[in-house]
Amino acid sequence: MLKQLQIRNLAIIDEAQLEFAAGFTVLTGETGAGKSILLDALGLVLGTRADPALVRQGSDRAEISAEFDLGDAAEARTWLAEHELLDADDPQLCLIRRVVHAEGRTRAFVNGQAVNAGPLRELGERLIDLFGQNESQTLLRPDVQRALLDDYGGHAAELSTVRAAAQAVQQGEQAIAAARAAASRDPAQLDYLRFQVRELEALNLREGELEQLEAEHRRLANAGRLIEDGGRAQELLYGGESAIYDQLSAAVGLLSGLAALEPGFAEAETLAAGAQAQVREAADQIQRLLDRLELDPEALERSERRLSALHDMARKHRVRLAELPGHQAALRAELDALEHAAGGLDALLAAQEQLLARYRKAAALLSAARKRAAGRFAAAITEVVRQLGMGNAQLQVAVEAAGGERVRSHGDDEVRFDFSANAGQAPRPLAKVASGGELSRVSLAIQVCGQSARGEGAATMIFDEVDAGIGGGVAEVVGQKLRQLGAHRQVLCVTHLAQVAAQGRQHLGIRKEVLDGQTYTRVRPVEKDARMLELARMLGGQDISAATQALARDLLKRAG
Repeated sequence: MLKQLQIRNLAIIDEAQLEFAAGFTVLTGETGAGKSILLDALGLVLGTRADPALVRQGSDRAEISAEFDLGDAAEARTWLAEHELLDADDPQLCLIRRVVHAEGRTRAFVNGQAVNAGPLRELGERLIDLFGQNESQTLLRPDVQRALLDDYGGHAAELSTVRAAAQAVQQGEQAIAAARAAASRDPAQLDYLRFQVRELEALNLREGELEQLEAEHRRLANAGRLIEDGGRAQELLYGGESAIYDQLSAAVGLLSGLAALEPGFAEAETLAAGAQAQVREAADQIQRLLDRLELDPEALERSERRLSALHDMARKHRVRLAELPGHQAALRAELDALEHAAGGLDALLAAQEQLLARYRKAAALLSAARKRAAGRFAAAITEVVRQLGMGNAQLQVAVEAAGGERVRSHGDDEVRFDFSANAGQAPRPLAKVASGGELSRVSLAIQVCGQSARGEGAATMIFDEVDAGIGGGVAEVVGQKLRQLGAHRQVLCVTHLAQVAAQGRQHLGIRKEVLDGQTYTRVRPVEKDARMLELARMLGGQDISAATQALARDLLKRAG
């Protein structure tokens, strides 16, 4: 859920910090106070297009930061993990920051890492559902409508079966395509592939041989230097005149005598004796190596011939020498697949028919389940929408065959929400006929009716003036529905109606003030008597009478 929103230099907001609680939160204020600016700020956090005109006059940039608790946002947490954007110190926290410069540049950061607007929008869709007067993109998308119906109907098992069957069909199609390609391949190309495999296998490159061969070649090619310089090192350490071992031996003798006079020299004596032992061990190791080394021109020549043959083969096949074993394995696998695939085409086609039949059966069962759920879902939504002030509204959920032979992971259905707000008018696609206010209330009704499946969707929902065009008792019902929805999600609502505002568990007031000729928007929590007065203002305007105060108290009492 959204925990905190910080805004700096956005439009008429110089600086604001908002703390949000769980449940139902209302935001109220007079027209022009800046409620829409708060929604603009949230939109920027969610990845909407940034308008440089939003930067406060006189400022070089606007900055918006939002902090989310991912405890109830599993889908967003998974997305962050997949994109390696989780906060390592606190995986339950997501901090998004958006910076808009006055000259038009924008930057976005998720948990301190820079991201582009596209991924930010993907994350935003998993954090917040925004239902505004002028747009409700998620609800109008056919895939979202289909997902809402499947959520309501509880079709997870049927969907899983269809997805698995569709994946099997797609894999079968790939195998058939490969088999057909093999059958139609030019015989000369197949012969050339066989020749390549034979010459690589004739090379008999054993596993690990390349590394061993290169090490042996380095040793043989540098045998003279190894023998000469190794011998000199051995003499310096132990065998020659004034060897380090002899000098250390003399030092140990001197320190031994001094230790009898001053105990502090005993530690130095121990260290020197240890160094003497290490020098002797190093000299012995060098001698053992020198005993094994010898100049062997014939072995060097064999090593060079073998390396030259390997390099020639790698150049011929246009790969690096280290890649030659993998290249050989890949060519062998390709040859085996081509030789066996061509003969197995009939078997693959027969198996594909069975896979398609299994998919069609699973898709038909899912389609039947959707059609059974569609009527119940439409009736439930219609009932709630009518309670929200549209007494003649009707919503229908159409489940129609998509057509075509293409296999789809979500089945063969196209799901469409059809809507009519007026008596005597046939329902038409929701995206074409619903006004902003109608769409907001339909969105609210859908969310209320779908409370049985709370594992999907964003954890935070924002409704912008969902109460447009209604009042009285209907407004109170809207507030009750939003509060009911707030039991399962974090719900924020911008409202002008006291009946809706009274139902909020948290109330934020938005005010505009002028100081020294400059306009500022302020956001403050509204509590106790201040809340009653705010509701009275919403009911009766600037002149707050005893009657409006009494009505405001009554609204709060009923809501409480």
